[in-house]
Amino acid sequence: MTDTEVLVVGAGPTGLTLACALRLHGISVRVVDRATGPATTSRANFLHARGSEVLGRLGALGTLPDESLRAMRITNYLGDRPLVTLEFGDPRMDTAAPPMVVSQAKVEAALRDRLAELDVVPHWGVGLAGLSQQDGPPQDLVVAELDDGTRLHAQWVVGCDGTSSTTRRLAGIAFPGVKLTERWLLADLHLDWDVDRGGTTGWIHPDGLLGVMPMPSDDGRDDLWRVFAYDPGHAATPDQGQILTRLRQVLPERSGRRVCVGDAEWLSMFTVHRRLADHYRHGHALIAGDAAHAHAPFGGQGMLTGIGDAENLAFKLALTIRGLATERFVDTYEAERRPLATDVLRGTSAVTRVNVADHPVGRFLRDRVAPKVFGRAPVQRWITYTASQLWVSYHKGPLGGRGAKPRPGDRIADLACTRADGVVTRLHRELGGRWALLTPGLPSPAIEAARQYLGDFVTPLDYDGDEAILIRPDAHLAWRGDRGDASAVRRWLSAALSSGSTP
Repeated sequence: MTDTEVLVVGAGPTGLTLACALRLHGISVRVVDRATGPATTSRANFLHARGSEVLGRLGALGTLPDESLRAMRITNYLGDRPLVTLEFGDPRMDTAAPPMVVSQAKVEAALRDRLAELDVVPHWGVGLAGLSQQDGPPQDLVVAELDDGTRLHAQWVVGCDGTSSTTRRLAGIAFPGVKLTERWLLADLHLDWDVDRGGTTGWIHPDGLLGVMPMPSDDGRDDLWRVFAYDPGHAATPDQGQILTRLRQVLPERSGRRVCVGDAEWLSMFTVHRRLADHYRHGHALIAGDAAHAHAPFGGQGMLTGIGDAENLAFKLALTIRGLATERFVDTYEAERRPLATDVLRGTSAVTRVNVADHPVGRFLRDRVAPKVFGRAPVQRWITYTASQLWVSYHKGPLGGRGAKPRPGDRIADLACTRADGVVTRLHRELGGRWALLTPGLPSPAIEAARQYLGDFVTPLDYDGDEAILIRPDAHLAWRGDRGDASAVRRWLSAALSSGSTP
């Protein structure tokens, strides 16, 4: 007998996204976190378009668009000379989801509000202490021992508990990696100076990179900045007072600006590591987010990738728990998401090495070659699209396919559709906890074929197209074919749900 179908360890953005998505699929969830309460500060402060899309599908965007900034520009200086300016948020991208400068703490708050609407509240001050797995009958179970002495029985446990994940350790999953940089200083400071708040500004300096990003403030002030400074020459671990003193020195020295440093909202330090788990699953224990991959913070990819992990995993666990899919379908989570994490890690590591280049060749590429390349409009559009993760496709994975675009596994944009009752809607609004079958004209025999395998968690939609397309809850194409070919839908779903591969 289970206490919950899924135990989620960790109430950060990945765990909260997973819990929300599972609840939309009708799955019971328990969320625990060792922290005594929600975070009020955070390193992550940028949510790209893909992340906004996911939260939108879950109904979790809340007031984030109104609370965020649109600082979509990055300008790097060498001394007082601007080297390159990158413009983000290309309006030609096929999404209405806004990229946002907003703290991870506010993203988590919006997700908690949505989760509360779905009748789940995280249990704070309770961490995972032990983990064992029991084979059925009647079903395989995970027995989780919490550090308050509670024993929970669940069908699955998912560790979303960060880079030092207890879940990953107890599951025996290796987490190899390397250290990329020495220490960085990080702070949210009130600054009085003449730097433009329309974007992020960086200064390349012999002593190390300095970067500042405008941040929204709860009290309405427009002087709050996220500050990060590479400070490799000081080996000691500073306390908060020493960090603030050091930043008061670094800010004018490296920016060349007069600056009055006011109160600090938050002070911290970090080093950059690159890590990737050997596997994402051991039995009925899974990991996601920072528990599976550790990124450099540059580019805002860590939180974004974790949110994507959660959305991908949720509908696969849901179908398996409801008995509509085998555990091989769950294995497609790692098959689709781990290669993506590898690509993202490669990109964030490259950006980190460029930012801290301390040898002549690296400095020449950064200071002389990069400005000429990155100043070109096509390159800027490519950078924007890459950072957004709207490009993510699983067409090379076990559920993917070849042929003309969109291919099975490709992301599908937010198409205009019409429900069976005649209500005009958008595709992404109908997803989150459901699949969608779009056909040019309703009804279609393919609809009942899809429901045979997916139950009631599939929505028929009319759209302006030439063929039927089955869309996964994470907005990726599952199958495409003739609207009247119900047998083709059955073949695809039968193969995917039973063997985790396409026919």
